[in-house]
Amino acid sequence: MSPLNSSGKKGVGEVHVVFHYPPELFQLLKDTIPLLCRSKKDTILFFRGAGVPSALLTDVSKTVSQDPTSISKFEIAGTILERLNVKKDNYLRELREVVRRVTEFEDFSTCWPADQLKAKGLVAEIRRVVEVKDAFTRMRLEREEEARQNRRETQKKADTAEKRRSALTSIRDELFALFSEVDAHKRGKTLEGVLNRLFDAFGMLVRESFTVKGNSGEGVIEQIDGVVEIDGDLFLVEVKWWNKPLGTNEVAPHLVRVYGRGTQAKGIFISYTEFTDAAVSTCREALAGGALVVLCNLREIVTVLERCDQGADLKSVLRAKIHAAILDKKPWQEYKG
Repeated sequence: MSPLNSSGKKGVGEVHVVFHYPPELFQLLKDTIPLLCRSKKDTILFFRGAGVPSALLTDVSKTVSQDPTSISKFEIAGTILERLNVKKDNYLRELREVVRRVTEFEDFSTCWPADQLKAKGLVAEIRRVVEVKDAFTRMRLEREEEARQNRRETQKKADTAEKRRSALTSIRDELFALFSEVDAHKRGKTLEGVLNRLFDAFGMLVRESFTVKGNSGEGVIEQIDGVVEIDGDLFLVEVKWWNKPLGTNEVAPHLVRVYGRGTQAKGIFISYTEFTDAAVSTCREALAGGALVVLCNLREIVTVLERCDQGADLKSVLRAKIHAAILDKKPWQEYKG
């Protein structure tokens, strides 16, 4: 058995409980170490070999040299062990090394013949106590680590939730501020950024707004307001803040963008105003050709933001609208909370 390494560092089979010695282990060591050493000087040498500082051995060593009959091996072992085990001092390495040397003791021929059997029994008992204590300590440490891990996970979730709440509050305030913005161009560009931050807060954003340029100097041929991912599908996002309902002419370019990517992408169209019946019908007809565009009103986004504290989730809202479009052929189905 090798519960501790000589450096006092933790390793396989190490003893966790030796600092400070529990009473039963302390008493066993006091009874055992003198039996493992033939002489009083050997007893001191045992502790010196374990790295016990000279300051703890000097007076005992002097007594043995000057008046050996005044002290026994058991008194020597007890005195030194008590000094090592004083809780105000940190002799962790020495405490571990003493236990290691005892539990690894094999050559009982070095003991006095009359002490050999007793020494073997005591060493075996120390090994048993150490193993039992170590097993219970390991279980306790594992439970404590599990509890710490649970606390860390709980705190991490709380921090993440608080971070998202803070982000959503900022997004909501910025979105509401846009309703008083008179500059239509500025309002539209700001809205793109606000919605992309909103998608990001709900873990959906793949890419913010970008342009697609043609070949041979054709310039910009597409403007994509953002890309989100929902259940493994990519959705191109189009955002409009106009003052009139959007008709077929307004939704058609986005349908073309989706068509142009085959089955690799779908679409979400978010509008400040309503969609005309013709626009809804155009999106419904496009389903037959494999182009899915879900229509969404900015009012629905506001509702989600106002009800986040009650569990409203933008991804779930969009997922429900996607299902309605695919299963019921309803590209427009309003979320009311």
